[in-house]
Amino acid sequence: MTRTASCSCGALTAVCEGEPVRVSVCHCLACQQRTGSAFGVQARFDADKVTLVGPRSNFSRTGDGGMTAIFDFCPSCGSTITWRFPESPEAIAVAVGAFADPTFPPPVRAVYEERTHPWVTLTGIEIHEF
Repeated sequence: MTRTASCSCGALTAVCEGEPVRVSVCHCLACQQRTGSAFGVQARFDADKVTLVGPRSNFSRTGDGGMTAIFDFCPSCGSTITWRFPESPEAIAVAVGAFADPTFPPPVRAVYEERTHPWVTLTGIEIHEF
């Protein structure tokens, strides 16, 4: 199976082969700021299964748990499409919303639950403590 994620303007895409290794939700404050939402949702793929096409910029940010992430985003519209962790070069995370596919596999794991907005309710998700 091939899925394609794209930025809002369509200039930057991530072509992903196969099924994601894991789909998860992150409630950390850094993800809330990055997405402008109450949480971020990511699909992790093997890095060799993802091909980025189009212009991109990136920035690095150290998250709440101390791990640094490198975010790839469209220089035109600013949408974050992928991010990777130098500590785990074998994996790449793709923003689930960038697939614009309501049938995308649901998240099975959540992190930073202690920062969840009180009105957010997610079911059937494993809670992972750091």
